[in-house]
Amino acid sequence: MGRETMTYISAEQSRLFDDFAINKMGISSVVLMERAALAVYRRLLESPNFSLKKVLVIAGTGNNGGDGAAVARLLHLRGISATIWLLGDRQKASIEMQRQLTIAENYGLSVVSSVDDLKNYSTIVDAIFGVGLSRDIKGKFAQVVEQINQSAIPVMAVDIPTGIHADNGQVMAIAVKATETVTMSYNKLGLAEKTGQAFAGLVTISDIGVYDPNSLKRYLD
Repeated sequence: MGRETMTYISAEQSRLFDDFAINKMGISSVVLMERAALAVYRRLLESPNFSLKKVLVIAGTGNNGGDGAAVARLLHLRGISATIWLLGDRQKASIEMQRQLTIAENYGLSVVSSVDDLKNYSTIVDAIFGVGLSRDIKGKFAQVVEQINQSAIPVMAVDIPTGIHADNGQVMAIAVKATETVTMSYNKLGLAEKTGQAFAGLVTISDIGVYDPNSLKRYLD
């Protein structure tokens, strides 16, 4: 199904479109997460900007982290060394993230709670916070973002760089400086702004099967 590749949407629209796909159209959230992970995985394989000798996926406990955990699993199954660094309390993770961590561990991936030296890795996948972030990043999360930026290791951001506001592109205290970003379904308003563009790097828009309900009217009427 075609769409305008330069349509920009807000965080709220992104949430509503996902909700429509899952609860109205009946597409499983697991399917959407797998499609998102496949999009990031494929871009990692094809881009000249990343060495996949040893990949570290840094994941939060929300669904953005779930996307990242699924990316790590796909890399692992291709024979690429991938580790998941989980930030936050696993017991408080979203249902989807808990499912992805279980699947990853079933396949033999390592899920760790700390990493001594990021420079042991050739590529970082940023799956800490997605478009739903609405508060400044503080504490341990801010420290990890600073570590990422200081490492000078190429970074692939999942949907949006951690710390960039999805609606206005502003830095929420601190943000990941990504080499590339794979954003899902539609580009985000924040990535149309100068600051958002600078932190996102090269942006790839991936169709994962989530659409603006208004664009589907001719199919639903």
